[in-house]
Amino acid sequence: MAKIRVSYEYSEAEDKSIRLGLFLIACGILSLFILGFCWLSPTLQSLQSKPANCTVVSVLRPEEMFECVFTCGADCKGTSLYPCLQIFVNNSESNSVALLHFDEQQLVLNPKCSYVPPCERDNQKNKDSVLWWEDYFTKEVSSQSFTCFFNQQRRPDDVLWHRSHDTSVLLHCVLWPMVSLLLGTLIVLLTVCARSLAARAEALQKRKCSYEVCQDLSAVPADRRRNTAGDPLATNSDPELSSPSRTLPLFAVPVRRRDREH
Repeated sequence: MAKIRVSYEYSEAEDKSIRLGLFLIACGILSLFILGFCWLSPTLQSLQSKPANCTVVSVLRPEEMFECVFTCGADCKGTSLYPCLQIFVNNSESNSVALLHFDEQQLVLNPKCSYVPPCERDNQKNKDSVLWWEDYFTKEVSSQSFTCFFNQQRRPDDVLWHRSHDTSVLLHCVLWPMVSLLLGTLIVLLTVCARSLAARAEALQKRKCSYEVCQDLSAVPADRRRNTAGDPLATNSDPELSSPSRTLPLFAVPVRRRDREH
């Protein structure tokens, strides 16, 4: 039997769905690298810090002033000054005095100060913001213990009041790229499987049609043989014997040769 060939060419809709799946896969891989580099690494470093109990030891405000950059429009920038606030605490992990910082971002902005205010054009507003936190830690938090975060390996002389990143950031950095990657893979696999099943169905249909044609061709000689066997005249191949003029009468008497001669 000749081998049945089936076309595996994709339709326009199937081609578009495969392209969409590949695009989602590429977006998932790319976003995983970008989010992993920008957010995942700082989040993991932030989660390495251990929680501890801190108590305020002293609150200082040195005379040194620091600059900050403020913006007043699209093309408007300037610098202003703010006083430095230093809050020293004793943490239960190392049982030593460390400088308190509000979070990782302020630690990077100014490692010498505990608090960096939102930069304003007016220096007095910056100073008022710093004085408010000074009064808060001096009067309200001075005799109370609070939770802080301490990392002995990275910065043993600094503690954080809040974490800039938590487990939710880690979840989002991994969840959405994986969702895009799995969705694109699922679209591609479903499209390929659907095309494969359609091709197999087409092949089975062609085999069924070819089998029915072969049965029809093999059934024609059998019918002819049945018709031939049912006709007694058709069984005799001699045309003279098969003709009705050569048949003998029912009551024919044989005649001898001698009688014919006389």
